[in-house]
Amino acid sequence: MKRRQGVPWMTADAYAHSLSGLTVNLLVHQIDAALDFHERVLMVKTVYSDPDFAVVRGYDAEWILHADHTYDEHPARKRLQAFPQRGGALELRLHGCDPDAAARRAEALGYEVIQTPTDKAHGLRETYLVDSDGYLWVPDMPVASVSRHDHGV
Repeated sequence: MKRRQGVPWMTADAYAHSLSGLTVNLLVHQIDAALDFHERVLMVKTVYSDPDFAVVRGYDAEWILHADHTYDEHPARKRLQAFPQRGGALELRLHGCDPDAAARRAEALGYEVIQTPTDKAHGLRETYLVDSDGYLWVPDMPVASVSRHDHGV
């Protein structure tokens, strides 16, 4: 059941026709809670949001958030009920997002940091963060791009 009041930023079909390639659509319990993590930890911009749906953009990517209630009559509804915790083993990598800064913001805002920023053998500095819906976010940057001062080396 839709909760949006008023006219959306663009019609659903106009937005759908604007998409190409791979689109990530994250199902979230509440749009506002999800946007808190996206805006304040990942530092992405909200293109549009209402109680049902949001579009966020950052790091040369755009993705979609849909609130669970928009799936009340969707064929995937039973799956959502069976798996109330989102994310599971899905790993969402956000290339170009400073892992040290993201981890500091996440910790300050009370989000779970399951791995502090670490230089990996494959040449990326990464941190593992969990948002309020259980999605595992991995902000990363090439080790050479991250100032040695930024991560205490």
